[in-house]
Amino acid sequence: MTQPDSALPIDQQLVLVSGAGRGLGEHLARAFLREGARVVVNYLHSEHSAQMLAASAPKRAIAVQADVTDAHAVQALVEQAHAHFGMPITTVVNNALPAFSFNGDLRAHADNLTWAAIQQQMEGIVRGALNTTQATAPGMAELGFGRIINVGTNLFQNPVVPYHDYTAAKAALLSLTRTLSHDLGPQGITVNMVSGGLLRTTDASAATPIEVFDMIAAGTPLRRVTTPAEFADAILFFASPWSRAVTGQNLVVDGGLVKN
Repeated sequence: MTQPDSALPIDQQLVLVSGAGRGLGEHLARAFLREGARVVVNYLHSEHSAQMLAASAPKRAIAVQADVTDAHAVQALVEQAHAHFGMPITTVVNNALPAFSFNGDLRAHADNLTWAAIQQQMEGIVRGALNTTQATAPGMAELGFGRIINVGTNLFQNPVVPYHDYTAAKAALLSLTRTLSHDLGPQGITVNMVSGGLLRTTDASAATPIEVFDMIAAGTPLRRVTTPAEFADAILFFASPWSRAVTGQNLVVDGGLVKN
């Protein structure tokens, strides 16, 4: 068993990326594979793209279908990954997102926002992260090493477009990030969040009008919109040994639009 203050290089980690069959999750899984990690490509509906991604690194990746809101399905995924790779999952990236489109023209407004919409986002984002954390934490504790990295948003600090349901769930996930870091820290497990702004471009942001991208770019010191690849680099930092003394934090990666 390693010491609680140790850190595994990325190429010795087994990484679960939830919602990795498409969009941002696919970029994150590819980034970890590029760095030599073993990767569990979790998907719900995107079987073909998930299997294609896993096939690109057949010795280091497997695609596993599981609904992260189902604790039993997540536990089965964790057990399958352990059996396949012969080691516990060391790193979780909670990226899975319930069906959502970043289209401000079609968003719910205060007068027609439903609790069902908020609950859908809470289930997928918060419950999903809780399920993956609870299923993987015992294996991480046994190793004395673990990394839980939650994907957040800068919208609860700067709601340029007020997506009420999505933003509320991500804000709750930040709170869970901070509280879980207290419970899991003594076991050598760090819990952090990386919050992007609008990314150019993912499946979720494909419906965003070009004018919105241009407006956001103009408001950043870098005068451009962050790419999924740039966001993935920040995720890699929290998985790497360089972040071994960092936990309970939220890093905003949006070209400087939000000063955290």
